[in-house]
Amino acid sequence: MGVSILRDKSYSFALLVIQRYKSIVNEKKEFVLSKQVLRSGTAIGALIREAEFAESKKDFIHKMSIALKEANETIYWLDLLKDSEFIEHTVYAGLHSNCKELVAMLVSTIKTAKSKI
Repeated sequence: MGVSILRDKSYSFALLVIQRYKSIVNEKKEFVLSKQVLRSGTAIGALIREAEFAESKKDFIHKMSIALKEANETIYWLDLLKDSEFIEHTVYAGLHSNCKELVAMLVSTIKTAKSKI
């Protein structure tokens, strides 16, 4: 799997997270949980970008592993936002699905990279 596909999907996801963050802050006046999902949701793509210029295969795996942790954390914050009724189930479902896809792609990328060292 190419890093560019992962890069593009993570960037699109970050844009969705930013849009949702603005909506939650403006409409619901919720600032704590939404800020957390903004941070972790945008960090995924930033870490993938960092990994593109990793110094070594181990550095690449390390950065991708941190991106995976951020994706998992993002799911946690999305769950909290849904269960505390700050986002609607349909909004949650779309974001959750996109994030789970990123998790699967990251797991696959990390496994492939590990098999080549």
